[in-house]
Parts: sequence; structure tokens; C-alpha cells
Amino acid sequence: MRPSENQVSCSLQGEAVILNYRSGVYYGLNPVGARIWELIQESRTAPEVHQDILSEYEVDSDRCWNDLQRILAELQQAGLIDLER
Repeated sequence: MRPSENQVSCSLQGEAVILNYRSGVYYGLNPVGARIWELIQESRTAPEVHQDILSEYEVDSDRCWNDLQRILAELQQAGLIDLER
């Protein structure tokens, strides 16, 4: 998975702000979401992101996976990521 070519992002006090060029809509991510965004920029797979988040945060594996799938679906629907490598 990778960021879409239709976006630009920046880090802002531990959070992330992403602009979708096509829609003109800004999106904000909390610190955990910002970390996921950083990992996406490294072209990680969803299982790789899942493992990284588990190693960095104290969270149940199933909850982490479900939350990750939700945010990835939201980012894809907003046109901010391409899920295929």
C-alpha cells in the first residue's frame, strides 16, 4: 500500500494533516493515525503496519487489526491511499 498521488501531507505537533488535491478536503490524524500514515509512506503492507503498531503501543492484537482495517478503508475511500503495492 502507498499514499495516493493526489495528496500532500505534513506532520503537525505529532499529528498528521493530509490534503486531497482532487476534493480539496483536509484530513487530520491523531498521533497513532499519524504513525500509521508514516508507515504507509514506507510502502508497508497492512500486516507489517499491524506488527509495528503492536510493538510500539500497548493494544490488543484483534482490536489493533480491526482499527487498522477501518482506518485503511477510510483513507482509501477518501482517495488518500492506494492499497495495491
